[in-house]
Amino acid sequence: MGSGMIGLAGMAGLLVLILLRVPVGIAMGLVGFFGYAAIDGWGKALSVLGQAPFDVASGYTLTVVPLFIVMGDLALRAGMSAKLYDASRSLFFGVRGAQAYATIGACAGFGAICGSSLATAATMTRIAVPQMRHAGYDDRLSTGSVAAGGSLGILIPPSIPFVVYALTTQESVPRLFAAGLIPGLLLTVLYMTVAWAVIAARPEWAPKQEPQHYGARLREIASVWDVALLFAVTIGGLYAGWFTPTEAAAVGAFGALVLGAVSGGLSWVGTLESFRAAITTTCMLFVIVICAVIFSYFVVQAQLPVLLVGWAQSLNLNPIGLICILIAFYILLGCFMDGLGMILITVPVFLPLVVASGYDPIWFGVMLVVLIELGLIHPPVGMNIFIIQAQVPDVPVLKIYQGIVPFLAAPFVLLVLLVAFPQIALWLPGYLFK
Repeated sequence: MGSGMIGLAGMAGLLVLILLRVPVGIAMGLVGFFGYAAIDGWGKALSVLGQAPFDVASGYTLTVVPLFIVMGDLALRAGMSAKLYDASRSLFFGVRGAQAYATIGACAGFGAICGSSLATAATMTRIAVPQMRHAGYDDRLSTGSVAAGGSLGILIPPSIPFVVYALTTQESVPRLFAAGLIPGLLLTVLYMTVAWAVIAARPEWAPKQEPQHYGARLREIASVWDVALLFAVTIGGLYAGWFTPTEAAAVGAFGALVLGAVSGGLSWVGTLESFRAAITTTCMLFVIVICAVIFSYFVVQAQLPVLLVGWAQSLNLNPIGLICILIAFYILLGCFMDGLGMILITVPVFLPLVVASGYDPIWFGVMLVVLIELGLIHPPVGMNIFIIQAQVPDVPVLKIYQGIVPFLAAPFVLLVLLVAFPQIALWLPGYLFK
């Protein structure tokens, strides 16, 4: 059996293992190791197995991950997410559906210091849904707003998927962070537009509230100075060239610790819990990345990217046709695979094909993260949906599905805009990093 056939058999075996609920990291490691052994022998496969953990653990790029995780967790425990929601609600007070818009805006703000969609969705569910229920909002609108807004956590920098994509492709983390900012803000506006359309069609889902006094509104808006400062110093310093990604993450983590202590919202117990959570999450992520490195060695040895480029060229597909096929594939993949698994498994195979078609790898990284966001909220799997359902178990999952369906239009519109106007993602990194 040739290396190409072994590669295809390995990909099929990987899908089978994932469908059998084997963890993605373990599945990639097993397929990568045994596939490499089948092509190049047990001795070289064992050498790869021994080398991959050292390469990952000693790599400088991944040091950014635990620091950004700590930063987000400290910000959460310091109460910054609740202040963001209150400030965002004050901006829209007196408008029908103010709390739906506030939820989406607060999710975008918290995503700017968190980097995790699941953490953003879980946090905002606990904060926003009870208040929206108390105000008389329909559960479909409240949960739909949280699920959609929660997905913004991985597009607006900092973003763990962008870091993993950078590690996989050897692209620049600052350029990827810059590339995600404008699409992230645009998607926030698109989600609010969808919320406006839903409220216009179903006004009974969002009762109009009395305007808040301007003094109280200004106080609540001003109360998020610490969040604005943390984002400006961390991400602004990264864009300005003051910090490397790891230095920016370290400054952000230390800043969140200091601001949380100064505000009185962060206790010693909360700080220790943040460190413990960061260690646990980082260890799980490093295992996945180590297994992905082993798998990528197998993919290269099997010459799968070369075979895929040749197959695509034989079909005479134009670049847009190719991207449409990849979008459909990723939407399907999002039904049963998490975002990091999608990046680590598919990018080594698909990126050479995308680059050969004339697309920028930074642009493709943004497209991929938007598709991961879509996978987080589209039925039947959508991890954000189940995170929300776990927080409010008395809301039937069918209602959450009904609430999220209209919001699916927003990422599709963004994907169309990114294909039609790639500069939406490429202008800012080109401007900042000439």
